[in-house]
Amino acid sequence: MDPLLELSPTAKTPAVNIDPARGLFAIVGCSIPENADRFYSPIQDLAERYVLAPAPRTTLRIELTYFNSSSSKYLLDLMKLLADLHASGRSNVVVEWWYTKDDLDMKEAGEDYRSLVDMPVKMKVREA
Repeated sequence: MDPLLELSPTAKTPAVNIDPARGLFAIVGCSIPENADRFYSPIQDLAERYVLAPAPRTTLRIELTYFNSSSSKYLLDLMKLLADLHASGRSNVVVEWWYTKDDLDMKEAGEDYRSLVDMPVKMKVREA
């Protein structure tokens, strides 16, 4: 099993906490990396290894304040990979999409993602 992947947030990249043993993928903060491929590739690589031997329950927690279009592609790729895992029945996958009560753009983004993947996407409201 892969070890934890923990990345501290910066002004342009979110905090990342991936704990394969617990089935937890968390991406929190602002995602506007100058090179989205360099930032998200290690996350995608770990996720691709994870789906080969997943935990019984997998949670993807997305709690972004803002993300750019290049980040959106990588988020969708990650969600599609986990949706395939969910469809396989080898792990019960749930996405938690967090947004602040007054951030309608982030709420709408979560709803858009929910319409694109075939797995539970729970919309979670955080007080501002």
